[in-house]
Amino acid sequence: MAASNDHLPGFCRDCLKGQPEGRKRCSQCGSPRLVYHPELYRLTLAHIDCDAFYASVEKRDNPDLVDKPVIIGGGKRGVVSTACYIARIHGVRSAMPMFKALEACPQAVVIKPDMEKYVRVGRQVRSMMEELTPLVQPLSIDEAFLELKGTERLHHDPPARVLARFARRVEEEIGITVSVGLSYCKFLAKVASDLQKPRGFSVIGEAEALSFLAPRPVTTIWGVGKAFAATLERDGIRTVGQLQTMEESDLMRRYGTMGQRLFRLSRGIDDRDVHLNDAAKSVSAETTFFDDIWQYEELVTHLRSLSEKVAWRLKKSGISGQTVVLKLKTADFKLRTRNRRLDDPTQLADRIFRTGLALLEKEADGTRFRLIGIGVSDLQDESRADPPDLVDEQAQRRAAAEMAMDKLREKFGRSSVQTGYTFPGKGNTRI
Repeated sequence: MAASNDHLPGFCRDCLKGQPEGRKRCSQCGSPRLVYHPELYRLTLAHIDCDAFYASVEKRDNPDLVDKPVIIGGGKRGVVSTACYIARIHGVRSAMPMFKALEACPQAVVIKPDMEKYVRVGRQVRSMMEELTPLVQPLSIDEAFLELKGTERLHHDPPARVLARFARRVEEEIGITVSVGLSYCKFLAKVASDLQKPRGFSVIGEAEALSFLAPRPVTTIWGVGKAFAATLERDGIRTVGQLQTMEESDLMRRYGTMGQRLFRLSRGIDDRDVHLNDAAKSVSAETTFFDDIWQYEELVTHLRSLSEKVAWRLKKSGISGQTVVLKLKTADFKLRTRNRRLDDPTQLADRIFRTGLALLEKEADGTRFRLIGIGVSDLQDESRADPPDLVDEQAQRRAAAEMAMDKLREKFGRSSVQTGYTFPGKGNTRI
C-alpha cells in the first residue's frame, strides 16, 4: 500500500501520498498539510489529544455554534471546563472562573457540560485507537498515549501514516478533530501534540531533542507549575537550556527528587513505557454553587444528586470503588476532604450517598460552602461490588429500588426519576 512512498521524506496528511523534500503543497491533492521529518518513519510512540473536546462535540451537534465562541462550564460561580479556539483567542482558558471568562468574551455561548455525551464520544475515539494497537494508555476522556512499535506488518504502513489516517477517520466518522504528537518518548510526544493545535501533527525526533527543548520555558517540563517556576526563576533558571548545563547532583541537592526529573526531562530522557489501559484512580463529581450554602438540607440535596452521577459512571464503566471521599470548599476557598473506607467496594448511589452523608454530618456546622463533591477511590472491577448486607436489612430493598430506577432512566432519561433527597426539604433529615 505505502511501500512505494516510504523512501520519500514526507507525506500529505489528507491523501497520504508520499512527498519529496521541499514541496509546499501535495502533488496529488494540492493540500498544504504536509509533514516532513528525518525520523518520521522510525518513531512509534504517539500522544493523541482531542481538540477542545467538549466544545467540539457541542459544535458538531449544533452547526449554529460553528463560528461562535463556546465555553463549556458551570454558572456564574463555576469555572471553565473547556473553551473552543475562538473563545481562547479572546483569552478564555480552562479552569478560569466563569465571571472572568465572560468578562474576556462576553459574546460567548455558555453550555453546561453533558458528561454522558462526552463519555460516549470519547469511547468511540478510544475504540478507534484500539484498532491501531493494543497498547493504548488513556490519560483522560479525550487523550491517550499509543505505542505502535511492531504494528507495521498489520497495517502495511509505518506508524506516522497510520496515525494520519486515524486523525482523518475521526474527523470524517465522528465529526471532531484530534492533534497528534509523534516522538520516541512520552514526554516529547505529549509536548508535540500541543504544538500545532487544532488538527496538528507534530514530530520531535531524538536527534533534535536537546536543541528543541533548550529555548523553551521551564514550564514545558511536567510538574513545573507556576509556583515551582517562580522558585526556579528566583534561582536564575528560566529556560530548559539552562537546566541542560547543570549537573544532576546539583539539581537534586537544590530540588530533591524533582531535581532528577528536571535533569532527565530537560535532556529528553524518559524511559517510561506505554501501559495497557491504565485505570483512573478515582471517579467523582462536584458542583460549585451560585451563592454560598450553609443549610444542611440544601447540601444534602446536592450530595444525593452528585452521588447518583458517580454511581451512574461506575456502573457504565463496569468498575467499583471502596473508599468514599467527600470534598468541600469553604467560602474563603479552604478545601476540606474527608474519606471513609467501606468493607466492600460499591457501585450504588445509596451507599456512596449514605457514607458521604455521615461525613457531611460532622462538617455542616453553619460554615458557608461554595463547593461540594463526592467520589470514590480504590477502584476495582465490579465483580466484588455490593454483596448482600446482613446488618442493614433495608439495604437490599434500596439497592433493588436503585436498579429499577436505573432501568427507567436508561429508557426515559436521567431526569425521569428522582428521589426525595433531590428535592430541597424532602427527606433531608439528619441520620
